[in-house]
Amino acid sequence: MWTSERNGKQPVREAPAELGTVTLGGDPAGVSMGGERRWLQVFAPGGYCWRPTAGEKVLVLKAGSQGESPCILGKEQQLDELGPGEVRLTGGESSVYLGKDNLKLDGNLLINGQTLEAIITEIVIELLS
Repeated sequence: MWTSERNGKQPVREAPAELGTVTLGGDPAGVSMGGERRWLQVFAPGGYCWRPTAGEKVLVLKAGSQGESPCILGKEQQLDELGPGEVRLTGGESSVYLGKDNLKLDGNLLINGQTLEAIITEIVIELLS
């Protein structure tokens, strides 16, 4: 009889992490996880920075002893074209794709603030002078 009483009084615990949808992009961000939470910090691996965009699916870690400090750890991946070992980095309309045997750049390529076309033009003019 005492075992049934003990099981009935267990506190209900929230999951330590949850998927949510970004409602307010940026850092800090707002995320809907049943109810909206605002001012969530965004975390990423060292050397990598990103700002979630409204509508993205993100993983929210409920940090702190009572889950009082939720933070965004990452976003849902779009793996439609990636094979094992391949990498795609996107930002806005630009992307870098590292495949098995190629590197693909989409968007404007700037080197020290100059377009690749301007650099090549400069080299050609120098060679022809």
